[in-house]
Amino acid sequence: MLSRHNIFILYLIIAVLVTVTAQQYKPTWDSLDSRPLPPWYDEAKLGIFIHWGVFSVPSFGSEWFWWNWQGLHNQEYVDFMKKNYPPDFTYPDFAPMFKAEFFNPQEWAEIFQASGAKYIVLTSKHHEGFTNWPSHYSWNWNAMDIGPHRDLVGELAGAIRQNTSIRFGLYHSLFEWFNPLYISDKKNKFKTNEYVEKICLPELYEIINNYKPDVLWSDGDWEPSSFYWNSTGFLAWLYNDSPVKNTVVTNDRWGSDALCKHGGYYTCQDRYDPGKVINHKWENCMTIDKKSWGYRRNSQLSDYLTTHEIISTLAETVSCGGNLLINVGPTADGRILPVFEERLRELGDWMKVNGDAIYGTKPWRAQNDTLSPYVWYTSTKDTVYAIVLTWPKSGNLTIAAPRVSPNTSVQMLGYPTPLKWAVTNNHTAIILPVITPDSLPCKYAWVLKLQNIS
Repeated sequence: MLSRHNIFILYLIIAVLVTVTAQQYKPTWDSLDSRPLPPWYDEAKLGIFIHWGVFSVPSFGSEWFWWNWQGLHNQEYVDFMKKNYPPDFTYPDFAPMFKAEFFNPQEWAEIFQASGAKYIVLTSKHHEGFTNWPSHYSWNWNAMDIGPHRDLVGELAGAIRQNTSIRFGLYHSLFEWFNPLYISDKKNKFKTNEYVEKICLPELYEIINNYKPDVLWSDGDWEPSSFYWNSTGFLAWLYNDSPVKNTVVTNDRWGSDALCKHGGYYTCQDRYDPGKVINHKWENCMTIDKKSWGYRRNSQLSDYLTTHEIISTLAETVSCGGNLLINVGPTADGRILPVFEERLRELGDWMKVNGDAIYGTKPWRAQNDTLSPYVWYTSTKDTVYAIVLTWPKSGNLTIAAPRVSPNTSVQMLGYPTPLKWAVTNNHTAIILPVITPDSLPCKYAWVLKLQNIS
């Protein structure tokens, strides 16, 4: 039997747990910003972004096609439409062509799992307003009513959860370019919020309750402040009462006053790369296609990042404490192009060998080496990893940051034999393996595991 003292301790522990579980966040930025980021996100490091919608049909220029054509009247887009479509063709006329007839969510899930990614973020709705789920607040402008006649969000969520260990996330654009309610609120200088009350917030509650994403990636926020969007009110519900309150992570795109200041992790801008450690968790969202987030039929091979460029970006991002969210743009018929698939699978092959240097790591005291700037560092409790992005022509790698001792050991991940090293002019010279086609464990970049260093 438990003693009175042990019973008291047990009650005390239960009381603490109840207090922590019952933590209530107020609808203020000070309160919301105090919420700790769920640990899984920092440990994950790598995610896949998926931009897919009606914009995938014209697949010209970028996913901002509608705005460039009929918002900015960009001449390149105007000429494209005149040349290829009837005079009375409208953007909504593209929707029936968004058929997704080759969309196989299980196939997508397998590709994403093979990439080594730990989470994905699918566009539930981009700025065009078309929802990839059967929303009650987007009548006849959703993937069930027109086009695919499928719940694209639900199908991918199911495939991810049933077949992989990946966490499922959703992107959602707060505003819509041509929504009459938003345009009216804008004309009223955002002193009215009819669009928010009738469209935006109901959609957010809908996707959270129906699909329970572990990532809510907000966007399209930048014109009005977070007060207009009622961002703090929604996030208080998300953190306190939603079905994902204990696991969900959000970003910082919740109003013109929030970017890089409030919310969950910071994105600050697309392709954000501070190049140093900052005092807040951040994410670098970037595209394999350097010119677009959505699929482009007129892309060239040179427009796509190489696998080496992707791994280099991953190393630099994680070394500085960030996560990398890599974007692919599927076709309107539901395919992930071979060039995207190849990049993701080659990234995954690299991660199978070198994942210990990425997953669950923390920034080290040095991010990249001062003597060999193509070397980036990550660390765990008792190990430092040196990610070597370029193979030295001499066959020796000389680095300045680590301080070695007689007990220091150097191992290349995936290579069976420990590497020899020596101290030269206060720098550490590591003798790398002799290169033969089969001697190295991977392509593109190599990781040295350093132990017993300071």
